[in-house]
Amino acid sequence: MARNLLTVAEIKASTRTKLRDGEGLWLHSAKAGSRHWVFIFVRQGRRREMGLGRYGAGTGSVGLAAARTKADEIRTILGRGGDPFVEMEERKRRVSIPNFGKIVDEYIETMQSQWRGRQTLPAWERFANTYTRALRNIPVNEIDTDAVVRTVLPFWDEKPETATKIRERLKIVLDHAKARGFRVGDNPAQWKGHLDQMMPSPKRLVRGHHPSMPYVDMPAYIAKLRAHRGVAAMALEFVILTASRSGEVRGATIDEIDLAAKTWTVPASRMKEQREHRVPLCDRAMELIRTIRGTSINNILFPSPKLGRPLSDAALGTVMKATGASAYVVHGFRSSFRDFAAEETNHQREVAEAALSHAVGNSVERAYRRGDALAKRRLLMDDWAKFLEGDDGQAAAN
Repeated sequence: MARNLLTVAEIKASTRTKLRDGEGLWLHSAKAGSRHWVFIFVRQGRRREMGLGRYGAGTGSVGLAAARTKADEIRTILGRGGDPFVEMEERKRRVSIPNFGKIVDEYIETMQSQWRGRQTLPAWERFANTYTRALRNIPVNEIDTDAVVRTVLPFWDEKPETATKIRERLKIVLDHAKARGFRVGDNPAQWKGHLDQMMPSPKRLVRGHHPSMPYVDMPAYIAKLRAHRGVAAMALEFVILTASRSGEVRGATIDEIDLAAKTWTVPASRMKEQREHRVPLCDRAMELIRTIRGTSINNILFPSPKLGRPLSDAALGTVMKATGASAYVVHGFRSSFRDFAAEETNHQREVAEAALSHAVGNSVERAYRRGDALAKRRLLMDDWAKFLEGDDGQAAAN
């Protein structure tokens, strides 16, 4: 590819907002009139932009020749498979890697204003000062898989929920450190495709009073559920696919389904929060609806053998027992979905909470955010459906 395409005279004369010097080096103009150098490259399918400084000849500015020197250094680093965000000499001189303890303390300080639960802050402080005490003096970029395993393993069998929370928070803090430029590479606290290859699946997870199936076990369970015939089995799969409450699904009627828009509108009278909730329907959910409609004899979407009546909650429990899931409860599948959204996708927390029909933010925030994020929720629910099918490479790409 061509490089060194610009001249100083051309830069001075041009009024374009973007000028290309070649092989990744660009000069961009801001609305205020200032210009700055940007190096653009693609690594593992992800487009990255790296700022190289403001254009000019004054103190702190970067001229054309200096920008090309920086670009050459980046190309050399990329050529050997390195990360220029960390390995460029000027960045090495500028960045001092903090210890894990400093990063976790700063994360708590930054994020605690958005935590609503009264126990969230104390739980994070226990994580920072008790459960990960041995990691506090280690530079955050040196926290590796062995360090993660040593931290969570003592709790893995006897206190699986505690162990899971520790691992989840380790992942969050290490992702935070990476976003701030203190780490590179994969997260050693990642479960899927990493820790799950060297540790047994945690015992059942418990959210409040609702034992929930670990989300990593869900694809195998869905396959088992589909082998179990009957209306109740289809209703239970619909519960899982939509991350809905049992009562919302059991009371669903055919006229609540918009086949063209692929949505299900649950009336406020049947919602816990007493507000209408639109649910985006994935292809598999639509397939279940078409199947059940073919045998429907009334307006109830999933009717019981007793004509004119919805399925009972016990009917879904019977299916769970028959499919080897008696250790869990139907409501727990919502927690399984929420864990999946947090661990395996980059979808916003607010989108995942909206999918569960949870209110997000205070009353003022909700007043100004009147939309229900249906389009974003549809992408999330499609990722969930793909994961349940065993297609676990899709969700992480979003």
